[in-house]
Amino acid sequence: MTEALMQNEDFTDGLLDFIARSPTPFHAVQSMAELLEHAGFQRLTETEQWDVSRGRYFVTRNDSSIVAFALNRPLTEHGIHMIGAHTDSPCLKVKPNGAVTANRYLQLGVEVYGGALLNPWFDRDLSLAGRVSYLNEDQQVAHRLIDWQQAIAVIPSLAIHLDREANDQHAINKQLHLPPILMPLPESGSAPDFPALLLEMVNDQLATEHDAGAKAVKVLDYELSFYDVQQPAVIGLNDDFIAAARLDNLLSCYTGLMALLDHDGEHNALLVCNDHEEVGSVSTAGAQGNFLQSVLARLCGDEQGMSRTMASSFMISADNAHAVHPNFVDRHEPGHGPLINAGPVIKVNANQRYATNSETGALFRHWCATVDVPVQSFVVRSDMACGSTIGPITANQLGVRTVDIGVPTFAMHSIRELAGVKDAFYLYTVLRHYFG
Repeated sequence: MTEALMQNEDFTDGLLDFIARSPTPFHAVQSMAELLEHAGFQRLTETEQWDVSRGRYFVTRNDSSIVAFALNRPLTEHGIHMIGAHTDSPCLKVKPNGAVTANRYLQLGVEVYGGALLNPWFDRDLSLAGRVSYLNEDQQVAHRLIDWQQAIAVIPSLAIHLDREANDQHAINKQLHLPPILMPLPESGSAPDFPALLLEMVNDQLATEHDAGAKAVKVLDYELSFYDVQQPAVIGLNDDFIAAARLDNLLSCYTGLMALLDHDGEHNALLVCNDHEEVGSVSTAGAQGNFLQSVLARLCGDEQGMSRTMASSFMISADNAHAVHPNFVDRHEPGHGPLINAGPVIKVNANQRYATNSETGALFRHWCATVDVPVQSFVVRSDMACGSTIGPITANQLGVRTVDIGVPTFAMHSIRELAGVKDAFYLYTVLRHYFG
């Protein structure tokens, strides 16, 4: 086995493990923070004074967004090479008073988060994870991440016998058809108290951790998402594909993180992974918030320093791209159909739904050529709507040159997506070179 192949396999194994440990944006940021701290990055908080002219640091916001950076040279003279991605994925989120009963079954009401493909959520083994906020014995508000890990719920399909047109037309009512079933109710007695279940889970977790904090006495709020417990896997006749939930966009988060951890060159380097991209990025933790801008302002010192730094900087917005589906070739623009395992994709849109221009696209092509990474192009058909990314938002807020790129993907926004093993490593290779 060649050294390059061994590196690719190690990288893929790490990616699968990262996705498995990151069922929500909270868990993804927790996993990234652990890897950064293990590599010697120092954790900062937004409430403290920073003195970070040189070194390796990271800071989080809302437990669901993260900025990590390595500074080696003066920013105003040399700028900073940045990579942007997002931690969130389309999913089903539990409503605040989610517990409902119907026909003697306990269910949880859910909201659809983002532009999810809903049909694949039926008949899957679902678990539940997220953040719970609670009052502890010291009368303090605290927060914990929880994850049931095992399958605790399912959304059964209606039998074909009761919906003979299901294969021809199947409309899903988000309110009526999506609440997952957790358990049948006993003939006598009331339904389990869902907040009480959360409280018990938090206290069980606290009991197993040294110096974890005072016991929880009341659940105040929560942000919980259902997810498929099927593990990420390498599949295909020749192990060509990565099949997993949340490839959009944990794959980009992981490749950017690995490139930063391997960074030992002279460039200043920064990775930002924002929450809430799938719903428009309008939040304190989203790309339309001021998280990245606030961090850069601290590093640059004043407005003139910020302007000089951004003029010398570059942003790669990494978010998955649509691979040409062989069963739906007509949905793609001729001559611009990305193939899986044929390299990362430069995404272009004349109406600036992507931030790429001829200068930034040319630079990315050059970086790919320098490390022998193939590169592809994507543009949406003129008669179809185009999606967007954090790229145009960041370019607008910072005035920084930006290119939108991503790994070709099938079944984007499904509960289980498909990407190429080679493409993930290709992306890592060029991002590592870009950081220097």
